Amino acid sequence: MPLRILRTTPSWLLPLVFGALLIAAPWLGIDAGTRRLLLLTCILALVASGLNLSFGYAGELALGQTAMYATGAYLAGYLAINLVDDLAVLIVVGAVAALVVGLISGVPGLRLGGWSLAMTSFFLVLLVPHFIDLLEHYTGGAVGMVGIPKPRLFGVELNNIDFYVVVAVVTVAWFAVMRNLITSRHGVAFQVLRESPVLAASLGIPVYRLKLTAYAVGAIPAGIAGVLFAFADKYLSPHTFGFTMAVTVLAASILGGAKSIYGPLIGAAVMQYGPLRSTDFEQYAQVVYGIFLIIAGTLVANGLAGLANRAIRWLVARFTTPPAAVPNRPPADVEVPALPGTRLSVENLGKRFGGLQALGGVSLTAEPGRITALIGPNGSGKTTLLNMICGYYRTDAGVIRVGERDITGWATHRVARAGVARTFQTPLFPAHISVREAVAAGAYTPRYVGMPSSILRLPRYRRAAAEDRAEVTAVLRMVGLEHLADAEAASLPLGTRRLLEVARALVSRPQVLLLDEIASGLDEDEVARLGELIRAIRAAGATVILVEHNFRLVLDLADTIQVLARGELIASGTPDEIENHPRVLSEYLGVMQEAEQ
Repeated sequence: MPLRILRTTPSWLLPLVFGALLIAAPWLGIDAGTRRLLLLTCILALVASGLNLSFGYAGELALGQTAMYATGAYLAGYLAINLVDDLAVLIVVGAVAALVVGLISGVPGLRLGGWSLAMTSFFLVLLVPHFIDLLEHYTGGAVGMVGIPKPRLFGVELNNIDFYVVVAVVTVAWFAVMRNLITSRHGVAFQVLRESPVLAASLGIPVYRLKLTAYAVGAIPAGIAGVLFAFADKYLSPHTFGFTMAVTVLAASILGGAKSIYGPLIGAAVMQYGPLRSTDFEQYAQVVYGIFLIIAGTLVANGLAGLANRAIRWLVARFTTPPAAVPNRPPADVEVPALPGTRLSVENLGKRFGGLQALGGVSLTAEPGRITALIGPNGSGKTTLLNMICGYYRTDAGVIRVGERDITGWATHRVARAGVARTFQTPLFPAHISVREAVAAGAYTPRYVGMPSSILRLPRYRRAAAEDRAEVTAVLRMVGLEHLADAEAASLPLGTRRLLEVARALVSRPQVLLLDEIASGLDEDEVARLGELIRAIRAAGATVILVEHNFRLVLDLADTIQVLARGELIASGTPDEIENHPRVLSEYLGVMQEAEQ
C-alpha cells in the first residue's frame, strides 16, 4: 500500500514538503550551528544547480560558476557598503551581473566548440583572485572586503533567523524555477542537445544559442548565491573564490547527481556535513574531492539522486503489479492526418571531401504525396545527399530548394524549421526520457513557447502543453506505441525505436520527410508494419524521400526510384523500370547479390 501511494504521488509533492521543512527549520528546534550549515548548504546548492543546468542537462562542462559567484558576492558587498543594502535589489543586480558575465565568457568558448568552454571557464576561475587584486580599491584586494552591513529587506533589518529564512525561500524558489524549466520542452531540448547536437539541430533547435542560454541561465543562481554569501559573514576573502571552490561545486553537482533537478541539494548537504565540516579538511581538500568525484562519477551513475531514483523504481516494480501489456495495433489501422507536402528539388549538387568526389552534379526532384526512393551501393553518396539537404554539409556546387525557397547553405535548424524532418540510420534518443517526452521533442519548433512562459506556467505554456499532450498521444496511437508512452525511449528494441523516430518526425508536421535506412535491422513483421506507416504518410500528402537497402521494400513502396553510384545519378524511373535497368543490375543489384553470397 505505501508503495502504491508512492507510485501515484505527484512528483512535486515531496520537494514541496522538503522545501517547507527547510524554511521552517529555525522553529523545529535546530541550534545556531546547524542553521548555519543549512544556510551554507543552500548557497552551495544554488551555485551547483547552475552547473547541473549547463553540464548535466545541456552537456557543456564549465567551471565558470565560481566567477559568477564571486561577481554576485563582491558586487553586493560594494553596493551594500556604498549605495544600497536592500537584499531584494541586490539579488536582482547580482543575478543580472552574473548573467552578463555568463554571456561574455560563454560566447568565445562555445564559438570554438569541443572542450573550449571547459578550458575557457577553467582559466576564468584561475583569474578570479587576480581580478580581485586588480580591483583592490573596490574589493579590498588580498585583505578582503570588510564592513558589509547587516542585510535589510524592504527597509527592515534582518536578524540571523530572518536572513536564514530569506536564503531558504530564495533556494526553494530557484529550485521551483529549475523544476518548471527542466520539465518543460526546454528541458527535453537540453537533454536532446546533450545526447547529440546533430539530432538537436534536425529538430529545429538552434544548437549554439541553446548552449549559450543554458550556460548563461546557469550563471544566475551563482550570482544570487554570491549576494547571499556576502551577508552570511559580512566579509569576503579572495581565497573563497579560487580553484578549490570550483572543484567543490563540481563535486557537489556530480555527487548529488548532475542530471537531477534536486541533486545539487543532496550533493551540497553531503559536502557541508562531511568534508567541509572538518577543521583538518584544508590540508587534504584535493584528495577528498578527488575521492568524492571518483565515487560519484564511476560507481554511482547520476550521483546519489540517481541511486535513490533507481531504488524507488526497483521497490515499486518489486512489490506492485505492473499494468497489463497492451498489444500493438495491426498495421492496417494506421491513419495519418493531412500533411501538406511541398516539392524538394536538388540541382547539380556537388560535394568533395579532400580528393574524394562524394557527389558530382546530382539533380533530382521529390513531389508531394509521393515516395521518392534513393538507392545505391555503400559509399555512393546517399547519406551525403541527405546531409547536404539538411544543412549538415555545405554544398560545393548546386542549389537546394524546398518549394520556392532556396535553402542552399542554410543552418540545419533553419532547414528543419522550413519543414524538413528526418530519421537517422541509428535511432537517437536521450537516456532517461520517456517515449512521450521523446516524441514531444519534435514539437519544439512548431509550437515554440519561451522560457519565461514555461517557468511561470503562463496560459500560453499551458495551451501549448495541452496541445502537445493531445498530439503526442494521437501520433503514438497512430504508430501503435501508445501503451509505451511512459517507458524509457532509449531502452526500447530497435524496431520500436525506428517507429518512434517516425512518430517524432510526424509531430513536427513535416512537409518533407527524409527516411535514412529506416528498415535496417528489422524483422519481416516490423518491416511490413513500417511499410504501412510510410504509405499512410504518403497518403497524408507529405513529400517522402526513402534511402533504403531493402530493395524489395523500395519496389513495394516507391513511386519513383533514383539510383546513385560513385556520387553520380545513373538511373531514374518507376520501380518496374529500375528493376530491369541494365546498369542498375550491374552497379547496384550485383553488389547486393555478392554481399548476400
